[in-house]
Parts: sequence; C-alpha cells; structure tokens
Amino acid sequence: MLFVCRANRCRSAMAERLAHALGLSAESAGTHAVPGLEMPAHAETVLREHGADPAGFASRRVGPALLLPAPLVLTATRAERAHCVTMAPAIAGKTFTLRQYARYLAALPDGPVTLRDISAVRGRMQPGKPADDDLDDPFGGPIEGFRECAGTLEDILRLLASRR
Repeated sequence: MLFVCRANRCRSAMAERLAHALGLSAESAGTHAVPGLEMPAHAETVLREHGADPAGFASRRVGPALLLPAPLVLTATRAERAHCVTMAPAIAGKTFTLRQYARYLAALPDGPVTLRDISAVRGRMQPGKPADDDLDDPFGGPIEGFRECAGTLEDILRLLASRR
C-alpha cells in the first residue's frame, strides 16, 4: 500500500514505518515533497516509542509511477486524495483517506476484506465531513501532536492488519 501526505515527512512517513512494524508492506510519498529530507526529530522519537524504526527514511514526491501499481492508496487528507486521483484518475477506486478507509472497514462484518467489499460499503455510506476524514499534520508542533497522530495511525493500521 502507498501512504500519501503533503511533504512525506510526518503523517505518511510515520504510517509507512508503523505499517512495517505491524508486518505490512508499505511505501510513502508526498504531494509536495522535497525529495531526500529526513523526518523531524519528534516523528523519529514517536516511532521508536511505538516500536517502529525510522532509520534511513528519505522523503519522496508522489507520481503516477508510484500510484498506479499500488494496490491501495491511503492519504492523510481529502486534498491529498484529490491530488492523487487528478494525477492518475485510474486509481480513484483504490484511493481513500486513512480515516475514511477505517470507517469503511469498521462498517463491514469481521473477517478478511477485499477492495470490492470496501467499494460496496463506500457506495452505501454517507460521506463524512472533512474533520472526519482529514488527519491533522503535526509538523512544527509539539511532540504531543506527533504522539496523537501516531496513535491514530496505529489504530487504523491495526484495524487494517486485522482484516487482511
């Protein structure tokens, strides 16, 4: 799966590394990323607190070459989802915000879930409000914001991992 946020230094970077810690295959990128930047120190600290390894991370910019082969694209916000789908319209059916995807998973019965199942529930549920779908960016803030973000990400990723 591919995680996408704006700069690929906090939300998507932490999601990638938390996913790896849970045994999930994941990559990350940013819609406006400057390639080659490290995560902020707070992100690295929080990842270690969650048992994830931040070592060797470098930001990268999203593009069709990453989007098209990804089996699932999970974005931090609606704006990033729109950016990705505009860049590669063919991915619309496999692209969700992280919180949106978690809401759809939670609405399905226990057991393994396919993209077809998610698409069916997507068609039945009312759209969420932006506040329901968007994950706040902790960049530039105190470590507590990074902890809150990582906690939300880990909850979503644990739910996702349990449904595979």
